[in-house]
Amino acid sequence: MAVRDLIPRMAGRRGGLMRREADDPFRSLHRQMDRLFDDFLHGFELSPWAGEQWPTMSGRYAPQVDVTEAETDVTVTVELPGMEEKDIDVALAHGNLTLKGEKREEKESKEHGYYRSERSYGSFARTIPLPCEVEEDQVSATFKKGVLTITLPKSPEARREVKHIEVKTD
Repeated sequence: MAVRDLIPRMAGRRGGLMRREADDPFRSLHRQMDRLFDDFLHGFELSPWAGEQWPTMSGRYAPQVDVTEAETDVTVTVELPGMEEKDIDVALAHGNLTLKGEKREEKESKEHGYYRSERSYGSFARTIPLPCEVEEDQVSATFKKGVLTITLPKSPEARREVKHIEVKTD
């Protein structure tokens, strides 16, 4: 077996969109296993930033991202403490939301006859595949108190795809 055989394929692409987790139990299992290992290994990092607000991944910053889907929109919330909006780049292309940024932090203290100065820099890039088509011209982003919130309204076609089925008893 070649290593290439272990890499998940994008067989679930339909019309440029990824299949939803509910449609693909293996994708759901894969994501759950990733979360399990991330939770288990959290705190074992040996980088200078371990234990701080910025988790690391392969020596790069990896901010916490939450994606929620409602009937009318998709909301992406990203924790970016210590950053300013000018340091963040948000782009939407081909059904993917890409977030890029650079964190610069400087700490300086002068106490009890000593001087200490620390500087840390790091960049991140996260690409999030969107679960449905969105109205690209109506996307909005706000940045308040270190939290970036991006609201992506669903397209009319994506809203119509949801069909509620009545559950009956025998």
